[in-house]
Amino acid sequence: MAFELVPALKAKDFVIDLKLCKVLFEDNSYYPWIFLVPQKENTKNMTNLTMDERFQLMKEIALAEKIMFSLFPCDQDNVAMIGNMTPQLHVHIICRKVGDPDWPGTVWNSKSAKYEQAEKQAIIEKIRRAFAEKMNEI
Repeated sequence: MAFELVPALKAKDFVIDLKLCKVLFEDNSYYPWIFLVPQKENTKNMTNLTMDERFQLMKEIALAEKIMFSLFPCDQDNVAMIGNMTPQLHVHIICRKVGDPDWPGTVWNSKSAKYEQAEKQAIIEKIRRAFAEKMNEI
């Protein structure tokens, strides 16, 4: 069986493929927000990854945090793996600012506003370029 995104993740915008993960973009203009999804079939949680894959995932999370924080300066970056509603291992990386619509609470079931298409594509391209430039770090 080949790797395939579940429908909820397939609906997200593609950014770039890393060594282990596919990077996806959340269309919510309140929060710069990406997902890392390990490209391994039948991966519902961390127990489905080998130790080497877990180390690679941690490297990719660290790089993603660094990139997102540099592109979207924020007060706090949130990193979370919650698979209750989307049963495929995915890591949320979200840039938060004091005073954002859900601060200091969580963004789950949060307020949402879509980007204008041109702005969304420009942000995705900016994130893609940043990952491409730093790919050698992972």
